[in-house]
Amino acid sequence: MIDGRNIYRKLTRKIYDFSPEQLLNLLAIVWLYRGQPERFLDLVFGYLQRMLDELGFCFQPRNSEAQEPSPLWGNTTTLNNLFACIDPFTDSLDDTAAHADIRRQVFENMVSLNDGVAGFQAAVEDVEDSWQRQKKTAVALNQAVRRLAPLAEKSRELARQADTVFKLAGRLIEVCEAELDARSSSLWNGREIARARKAADAARQALVEQLKRVRYFHKQAAWLTERFPDGNLCDVEGLVKLVDRAELEANDWSLTPGRYVGVAPEEEDDGFDFEEALREIHVELEGLNAEAAELAARISRNFKELGI
Repeated sequence: MIDGRNIYRKLTRKIYDFSPEQLLNLLAIVWLYRGQPERFLDLVFGYLQRMLDELGFCFQPRNSEAQEPSPLWGNTTTLNNLFACIDPFTDSLDDTAAHADIRRQVFENMVSLNDGVAGFQAAVEDVEDSWQRQKKTAVALNQAVRRLAPLAEKSRELARQADTVFKLAGRLIEVCEAELDARSSSLWNGREIARARKAADAARQALVEQLKRVRYFHKQAAWLTERFPDGNLCDVEGLVKLVDRAELEANDWSLTPGRYVGVAPEEEDDGFDFEEALREIHVELEGLNAEAAELAARISRNFKELGI
C-alpha cells in the first residue's frame, strides 16, 4: 500500500500535480517491492550526479555556444556594473550623509558574498574530485548524501547573500533619489542606473534559481535514502506498508492506503522559500523605518518653522 497524498507540487492555489522526480520516487518504491534495488540505487546516484551537474552550471554557462555568462559570474558582473553607475554620485557626498550607513552595509555584504563564492567554488571542486570514486552501494550513497548536505546548505546561504546585496543596492538607490536629490545631479545617470538595476535583478534571479536546482536534486536523493537507507523495501509511516490478506480482511477488505500506512506530516513545498520571504520583509522593513524617521524629522522641522 502506497499513500502519495502528501507528495505533490503546487502549480497554483487550486492545481497540484507530481513533478517528474516525485513520480520516479514513487516508482522506485515499486522497484524495491519487485526486488530491483539496483534501479533504486541508480536513481539515487543519478540525483546526486544531477546535483553536481547543476553545481557545475553555477560556474559554467549551460549553453557555451551562445556565450552566456555563468550564473555566478553574471551576478557578480552586473552588480559591479550597477555600483559603477552609483559610485560617482555617492563618492561626492559627505560620509555623514543619509546614504552612508546603507552604503557601508552594501560594501560589507558584497565582501561577504565574494568570500562566499570563493568558499563555495573550493567546496565544489573538492566534492567533484571525490565523486570520481563514488560507489553505488546503499552504504556509499547514504554517505554521499550526508557528505553533500553541507554543500546544498551553502547554496542556500549563497542565494541569501545574493538577495541581500541586491536589495541593499536598491535601497541605496532609493535613498539617493528620495533623500539626496540625486536626480538633479550630473553625476547621477538615472536611465543607466535603471538599466543596470534591471540587469542585476535578472542575473540575481538566474543565480537563485540555479542554486535552488542544486538543493532540489539533493533533496530527492535524501528523500529516498532517509526512507529506505538499506536499499530495501520497508514500512514507512505515512507512505508505504506491506499488507497481507489477513490485515485486509480485518479492515473489511478496504483498499484505502491511509487505513494501513498511518499518518505522516505534509511534504515541504519546494516552491516557497520561507527564509527568502523573511529576508525580503526584513530589508523592506529597514527601508520603511528609515523613511518613517525621515518623515518624522521633516514634520518636526515644519512644526518649528510654523512656531508650533
